[in-house]
Amino acid sequence: MKTQENLATAFAGESQANRKYLCFAEQAEKEGFANIARLFRATAEAETIHAFAEFKAKGGVGTTAENLKAAKDGETYEFTEMYPPMLETAKAEGDEKAARIFNYANEAEKVHARLYEEALANLGSEPEGQDYYLCPICGYIHKGAPSTSPCPICGAKPSIFKKF
Repeated sequence: MKTQENLATAFAGESQANRKYLCFAEQAEKEGFANIARLFRATAEAETIHAFAEFKAKGGVGTTAENLKAAKDGETYEFTEMYPPMLETAKAEGDEKAARIFNYANEAEKVHARLYEEALANLGSEPEGQDYYLCPICGYIHKGAPSTSPCPICGAKPSIFKKF
């Protein structure tokens, strides 16, 4: 079905545009172009609207249990199949920055998959009000308030973690 393929392609393109425009907004702000940064952020949000509509039209959203399983499977794919060869290639090519980025992502994806698995196992029985803390350097997520120990992946101070 061509329409389903088109929805998948459009979703991927709109999702990438969203992230790209947010990066552009950050750079515009650094250069002192606040209005342009706002334009990039507004456009990024518009791309999110498009991506959500396309993903839903494609049937990409199921029940919470189905979504947790899909998320766990996606994260597992990333740390078992996607990132390891990327990390090895970056190392072989001597690209230390890319290797660090791939390693951080690979290690964080393992944690994400575990958290999704826990959420699925406890679906409906976990008390409300659970906070999660995100390391803004590597993407590690800690369930509950982080200890005073540095991030186990990148060593960042827990005081910079973002609460969700």
